[in-house]
Amino acid sequence: MDAKVHALPPWLEAVQGLAIYAWAIRGWNIAAAIPGNWFDHALADSVVQLWPTLFCHTEGEWAGKPFVLARWQEIVVRLLIGWRDACGYRHFRRLLLWVARKNGKSEFMAALALLFWICDGEIGGKGYCFARNEKQAAIVFDKMKTMLRMSPALRKDVTPKKRELWHAHLAAKFELLSGQAEGKHGLSASVIVGDEAHECPDDVLYTTLHQSTAARTQPVELIGSTAGHKNRGWGWKLWEECQAILEGRLKQPRDLVVIFAAPADARIDDEAAWSAANPNLGVSPRLDYLRDECAKALENPRLENDFRRYHLNQWTEQVTRWIPLAKWDANKGAVNWRDLRAKLKGRTCFGGLDLSSTRDITALVWLFPPAEGEQHWIIAPRFFVPADTIEERSRNDRVHYDEWARNGALETTPGNVVDQDAIFEAVMQGGRDFDVQQFGYDSWNATQLALRLQDEGVPVIEIRQGIPSLGEPSKEFERLIYGGAFAHGGHPVLRWMVGNVAVEIDSNGNFKPSKKKSSEKIDGVVATIMALRLAIGRDEAPAKSPWDDPNFTLNPKTDD
Repeated sequence: MDAKVHALPPWLEAVQGLAIYAWAIRGWNIAAAIPGNWFDHALADSVVQLWPTLFCHTEGEWAGKPFVLARWQEIVVRLLIGWRDACGYRHFRRLLLWVARKNGKSEFMAALALLFWICDGEIGGKGYCFARNEKQAAIVFDKMKTMLRMSPALRKDVTPKKRELWHAHLAAKFELLSGQAEGKHGLSASVIVGDEAHECPDDVLYTTLHQSTAARTQPVELIGSTAGHKNRGWGWKLWEECQAILEGRLKQPRDLVVIFAAPADARIDDEAAWSAANPNLGVSPRLDYLRDECAKALENPRLENDFRRYHLNQWTEQVTRWIPLAKWDANKGAVNWRDLRAKLKGRTCFGGLDLSSTRDITALVWLFPPAEGEQHWIIAPRFFVPADTIEERSRNDRVHYDEWARNGALETTPGNVVDQDAIFEAVMQGGRDFDVQQFGYDSWNATQLALRLQDEGVPVIEIRQGIPSLGEPSKEFERLIYGGAFAHGGHPVLRWMVGNVAVEIDSNGNFKPSKKKSSEKIDGVVATIMALRLAIGRDEAPAKSPWDDPNFTLNPKTDD
């Protein structure tokens, strides 16, 4: 082939020089440089022309309307369809698509999957949808079924089932897979579709499917995702592989890498940067939607990372800052922290205890739901630290432990290790002062104390410290703070801890405070969230508490 044959076609010349389409020029040039490769312009033109007659949108305001390719989608289709090797088979065997949310990624991949599965006309073709789990994989698969129902030309000879599509004329099958690799080593894939790679914990299933394509003459892999958390799972590994391909450090000429992402140093409110990650901006997502989401993110450090991942397609750390102190201070309320417990006597509350190991701070928090006619949740914390460690802590940690101890914000217990007898008495005192419904504790290092409290009839509830247990109350804690619905009296130790908190976020956007990643102690925040968990969704507790008895007192053994 001479150089003229491989000159950029008009549809690529139109985007030459645009940074967001550098991947397209690179893909063309890589394929053009391989001896024997040629571009089937007629076929590419034909597929693009037929596309809106074959495929319809599946949901929202465009449901049922012809799927008209956006410019970036048209370029992807032309490159995948047009480039052929010396034997006439497709050159590109894998599409790696990275684009921000709400840009039609899953819809596009569903249409591509049907195109290659049906229009290739391969007898006995096998297609597979996979993701982190079956529910995630079903997003693309269900769109494929909906497109078939809407397209008379495509649905001919295809029988849709719950987890399978069957093409009678081609004796071809397309299946929805679970997220596990077990039992899938006998497959022979011609088309595989993987969605949201950033959520996959590893590449075991993908590798199994990839290896199953070996017997096919022109298999195709369609992998799509939005950015996730750095250094986590298969998605991050695949992202780094894509970067190496684009930079020329890794030679994989049959991979078409398509990345839409804002520059790493972009401000989240730089609307010019939004287009780099959102090639469909203005259609989906809408500009007013991104502006609203950006405004929220500017107010909330946790939401900033969400905005960067979902809407700028930037990889972020799994741990992020959480509550701005200005938001916390706005929840001080009318009553000073020194006076809260006295004013709350007899009120219904829930307790949370984060017991220190030996020498650290122990946090005991009483959380009071709004009384009738009130709007604020009241937080009344107590903090304890071994007396003999105060001076050393103040000096080494450069934290005001000594000042807090002098003004009563930090209570001392005898010796140089935590005194569980003192903590026990503090809990029991709370039971005498308040109407305690339930009391939450972390079993780590507190089992003996919890058993002792249980023997006294305290309605103790073990609360595990993972995201499944703390995720929902963490979201509620954040919501209440931003809604100005707390009254904490300005307790200085709790304020310091709020300023220390970083949260750990999972792939589904659930989060909890992270002690490992926070800058300093956060025990008071954790204890508050534990109490809030009980308040918003009560766990099982003893039917009757001795604190219901006004004559209840400690037994003589613990009252001296």
